[in-house]
Amino acid sequence: MMTDPEGFDRRLGEVRLRIARAAERAGRDAGEITLMAVTKTHGPEAVDLAAEAGLRHIGENRVQEAAKKQHGVKAEVFWELIGPLQSNKARLAAAHFDRVQTVDRPKIVRALDRACGELGRSELPVLVQVNVSEDPRKAGVSVAEASALAESVHAAKHLRLEGLMTLPALDDDPEVARRAFAGLRELRDRLADGLGVPLSVLSMGMTGDLEAAVEEGSTLLRVGTALFGERETGFDA
Repeated sequence: MMTDPEGFDRRLGEVRLRIARAAERAGRDAGEITLMAVTKTHGPEAVDLAAEAGLRHIGENRVQEAAKKQHGVKAEVFWELIGPLQSNKARLAAAHFDRVQTVDRPKIVRALDRACGELGRSELPVLVQVNVSEDPRKAGVSVAEASALAESVHAAKHLRLEGLMTLPALDDDPEVARRAFAGLRELRDRLADGLGVPLSVLSMGMTGDLEAAVEEGSTLLRVGTALFGERETGFDA
């Protein structure tokens, strides 16, 4: 389990310095960029440690793992689903997450909207996940189909579209990720104009490519390894 507060504080300082330097290069205010702690496969104590350090956005990949983990977390945090969502887990996701970042097809829109209605939840913030890189190994709606999906989310009774999310293709060339991030920002601008809503959240950038993400306009970085070290295989609740 991740129980090294001093090591965490040191790594957090290093990540914040990377963000600050990238923001300065881009002429941005680092304070406008949210750093999310990705705690998948780490136990509840990792969440509490992150929260104590001021990281209130917590990213989890698996619905059931997060639901189990939440029982052991003492801090008040903002839970975000950043992993693939199956329609049969939509009700559990709507019950346990404050935002879902991985809406990537109409079936998920319908399932989440219906689940919120059944749970009496008036509104669930969501992001549309876009496969900007067109990588068959990555989830996400295509750029060409993103507008129609965004419109369906915007029209859903119980969902609130707040922005877009992407995972760039894995590639040794850092420019591959940069192009994906720039593409997501440009797509966001077009969709925001078309829908007449701000779509202020751009969730892009992780441990290995956060500088490029910041420089291309990310507002939300999803960082796990740089904060907690290599992931463990699981946790004991």
